[in-house]
Amino acid sequence: MSDKPSVLFVCVHNAGRSQMAAAWLSHLAGDRVEVRSAGSAPADQVNPAAVEAMREAGIDISTEIPKVLTADAVKESDVCVTMGCGDTCPVFPGKRYLDWALDDPAGRGVAAVRPIRDEIRKRVEDLIAEIAPEPTA
Repeated sequence: MSDKPSVLFVCVHNAGRSQMAAAWLSHLAGDRVEVRSAGSAPADQVNPAAVEAMREAGIDISTEIPKVLTADAVKESDVCVTMGCGDTCPVFPGKRYLDWALDDPAGRGVAAVRPIRDEIRKRVEDLIAEIAPEPTA
């Protein structure tokens, strides 16, 4: 077992919101947090508008592949953040569950995805401050 907190981001298709959140967490927290993402009904590929919006922020998610949500992924995570998948996420005692109400970027252009990307970044920054703050000297 790792002593690092682990976070699982879940959305229906694992193609937009959860991919952006996982990328932000990896980018902003580095190796202080273990990051996973999954979907209850994964898409074939990551949303191209999400890829472009993240590229504009300097983060490349073009090689990510949507993954199916498993009970093991939830069991192995300390925090499970759902984004529109509701009760399809299994619940286990001792885990922390957050539900982030965010617009779904599916079918939207990059201009509509930018505000979603930026809101996810703010929420990820708040989560990092809570579970894995920068070490103080």
